[in-house]
Amino acid sequence: MPHTYTSVLVHYVFSTKGRRKTISALVRDRLCRYIGGIAKENGIKALATGATDDHVHVLLSLPSTMPVAKAAQLIKGGSSKWIHETFPRHKDFAWQEGYGAFSIGVTGLNAAIEYITNQERHHHARSFEQECREFLDKHGIEYDERFMFG
Repeated sequence: MPHTYTSVLVHYVFSTKGRRKTISALVRDRLCRYIGGIAKENGIKALATGATDDHVHVLLSLPSTMPVAKAAQLIKGGSSKWIHETFPRHKDFAWQEGYGAFSIGVTGLNAAIEYITNQERHHHARSFEQECREFLDKHGIEYDERFMFG
């Protein structure tokens, strides 16, 4: 095949450092749009972004040359810098060190977009901790409870 064709859909989940509730409603919508801009600037397609007061979900379509970890680094680093520069009262804002990255098949794309764009509704029914465990279990990822939310 003379060309490279890929479909790499990744659902990222990451929280604020210490799970602090620092993503106010004022910041939330602008943050989601800014994350989309970071993605576009780096040749990544942001298909959906959703946030609550302490975590973010982002569905990205990665180009064939973009490692999963690099995309997370670009999104988290760029958005943290933007929050510091745009909202001076959030000078102590930070993302947690780690993240979740889960592959999505094209047949699950619409469901993933729906899930991500309706974060507020989902978290009335279950906590972030429950949500993380469900993602890890669904994807067969082993984890140690002692290190999940530290």
